[in-house]
Amino acid sequence: MFSGIIEAQEMVVSTEASGKCKRVRIQKPRSWRLSRGESISVDGICSTVVAKSASSFDVEYMPQTLEKTTARLLKEGTIVNLERSLRYGDRIHGHFVAGHVDTICHVFNVERKGRSRVISIKIPQELSAYIVPRGSVAVNGVSLTVAEKSRGRFSVALIPHTLKMTNLVTLKRDDVVNIEVDMLARYKGSGRVAIHAKKEARR
Repeated sequence: MFSGIIEAQEMVVSTEASGKCKRVRIQKPRSWRLSRGESISVDGICSTVVAKSASSFDVEYMPQTLEKTTARLLKEGTIVNLERSLRYGDRIHGHFVAGHVDTICHVFNVERKGRSRVISIKIPQELSAYIVPRGSVAVNGVSLTVAEKSRGRFSVALIPHTLKMTNLVTLKRDDVVNIEVDMLARYKGSGRVAIHAKKEARR
């Protein structure tokens, strides 16, 4: 479990195909002490450390993850957002992020507003119900507040601090990002769907 507050940005050192899987080596933040089996959010993807060295760590992605996320696009030189998993008792400065990416979406528009930016992102219909104005959403693992929502898309506002601390600063039209909807919105929405289904069954 993560909070969507990015701790570091680091570079992909190398990638390697292993059957239908993909192994990715990432530069390790200098102050981090990692263990094999530890969970790391890599651009919002919950990833397991399978090997480590003094300067890097390796993660592996299965075919399903490669299909649903931007993991398949990772290559040498890519800058990724990193966050270590939460510990019991930690303050939650963002929102609960599972690291289970729902889908990848395309950036529709990037608008500069002074030192800030507004990013509009397309969203598939099946996830639209879980995107709520002033609710939470994770974009490449970054906890953000939904500023506006319209048919087929939503927007988030990025303050200068977020632009400095995450790779969202590089986003441009048609780029793809990992999206994880707020789990609280999902469970609440699922409840509404279940209630509606019961009402229909009684008719």
